[in-house]
Amino acid sequence: MEIILKQDIKKLGEKDDIVSVKPGYGRNYLIPQGFAELATSSAKKVLAENIKQAQFKQDKIKQDAEALATKLESVKLSIGAKAGESGKIFGSVNTIQIADALKKQGFEVDRRRITFEEEPKFVGEFIANLNLHKEVKVQVPFEVIAE
Repeated sequence: MEIILKQDIKKLGEKDDIVSVKPGYGRNYLIPQGFAELATSSAKKVLAENIKQAQFKQDKIKQDAEALATKLESVKLSIGAKAGESGKIFGSVNTIQIADALKKQGFEVDRRRITFEEEPKFVGEFIANLNLHKEVKVQVPFEVIAE
């Protein structure tokens, strides 16, 4: 019996895979639980069209991320923080501050997509890694200055 998976199932397949299972497993568990649907010819055509449209959307998102990455390569940020005499800042610079500094320069980046190579806890220069897409990553240098 062939079925189309609606979600990832361990040891069976991933979402939108067409897999062959025993009829009892398909009819009594996978289909009633909503994990799969019967792979009829019309369902296969709908699946092919959905995959095609999803691929088009993913390509558009990737192109937008690449365009943003080329603009971000020339950006350098300055983040102000309260610091002691030794150069150690009180607390640390976080991703929210980087996202706000990018927003002030006209770039909309989600703070959850920002990571640091090393946690900025001192005054100096650091690098923020921006994961704009699973295949598009860019590094933005920023400087922590004492206020």
